[in-house]
Amino acid sequence: MFECQVCKNNQAREKLVDEVFKIDGKHALVENIPAKVCGRCGEAVFSSETTEKIRQMLHGTAKPLQSIHMNVFDFN
Repeated sequence: MFECQVCKNNQAREKLVDEVFKIDGKHALVENIPAKVCGRCGEAVFSSETTEKIRQMLHGTAKPLQSIHMNVFDFN
């Protein structure tokens, strides 16, 4: 059963999400990640299998599909 770690809601829907990870000071975008997304706050939760696949992609020998330019802003 799903319980959101942020708002404790118990309703979620399966959805594909995009997430940016920061690895060794470099940003990497992973697209189309299967996740359970909280119906109240929108928090995305990945299964342990999905998390492991992402880890292998980012720390292994997988090659990115493309590279993109990203704007960076400092809030301070």
